[in-house]
Amino acid sequence: MLKNILFVLISVMLCFPVFAYEPEEIVNMSIYEKINPSIVSIDAQIPDGFSTGTGCVVRSDGLILTGSHVIENSKGIEVTTSDGKTYKAEVIAQMGKNNDLALLKISPKNSLKTISFGSSSSVKVGQKVLSIGNPFGFSGTLTQGIVSRIDYTRHRIQTDAAINPGCSGGPLLNSDGEVIGISQSIYNPDNNISNIGIGFAIPIDDAKKFISSVAYKK
Repeated sequence: MLKNILFVLISVMLCFPVFAYEPEEIVNMSIYEKINPSIVSIDAQIPDGFSTGTGCVVRSDGLILTGSHVIENSKGIEVTTSDGKTYKAEVIAQMGKNNDLALLKISPKNSLKTISFGSSSSVKVGQKVLSIGNPFGFSGTLTQGIVSRIDYTRHRIQTDAAINPGCSGGPLLNSDGEVIGISQSIYNPDNNISNIGIGFAIPIDDAKKFISSVAYKK
């Protein structure tokens, strides 16, 4: 009887192998599963075509933070949530090109999950970061890297985490799943042909001040 039980257990284990994830993988998966539902894709109709980007849900009733250049001069904006639902969006506020932040509003039927704010004041060069975005239309894409430099003069966090066209407005996350920056741009010597590992994010403390100053109430 015991031999039969052992034979069955071994057979099951061979059919369904157990994968041992590394601790870092578990952290990455946990952060993604927690944060991705609060990340949206943005499609804006502009005079010469379409602009695509990423957004972060900052309030459960549909207030969304993104990059100003993503929706600049737009004639119409659509926001697609992580569950595939698409909504028309209105622009609530925009900052200039240097600050490059904007707030959009959609009207979902149900409450949306929101991002977790961190602080950019304690960001250190060398710390691990994750980015979630919509590069080239591939929504919900996760990449990993480090903070490679802090530009105190221009108020930018530099990272080697892959940030490509379509990622603008998406979150730069720390290892606790908190947003410490908003993806803005990449160093672009070849006109968006490739990512060369130099990307920039707006510190989240700047974004929090922007959100507070708007004080939008539906």
